[in-house]
Amino acid sequence: MRIGELADRTGVNPRLLRYYEQQDLLRPIRLDNGYREYSESDVTAVRHIRALLDAGLPTAVIAVVLDCVHDDGETLIPEPCPGMVAHLQRERIRVSDTITRLQASQQTLDTWLASLTR
Repeated sequence: MRIGELADRTGVNPRLLRYYEQQDLLRPIRLDNGYREYSESDVTAVRHIRALLDAGLPTAVIAVVLDCVHDDGETLIPEPCPGMVAHLQRERIRVSDTITRLQASQQTLDTWLASLTR
């Protein structure tokens, strides 16, 4: 299938699909005319990429762990792979740190708003 059909089937813009290829997340076959040819496994890969992005993982980490996940039709299921736990632990710490910073920002804004609305 061509990039337009993959975009239609996954709901992902062709520009993002090209970006995923640049990040080595997708590896379509290149035809002699330069067109990309995608397979059914690419539909699944895009679904997995979107789920991993939704979980907050950056594409560099997704490139490492993408082959370590499968789905049951609805839920993404991780499989044990070398380094997967370490990557996920690092990302959890990063997300937790971000949440802490955002909560501090929220508290500051709440304090300022409370002082301005009295």
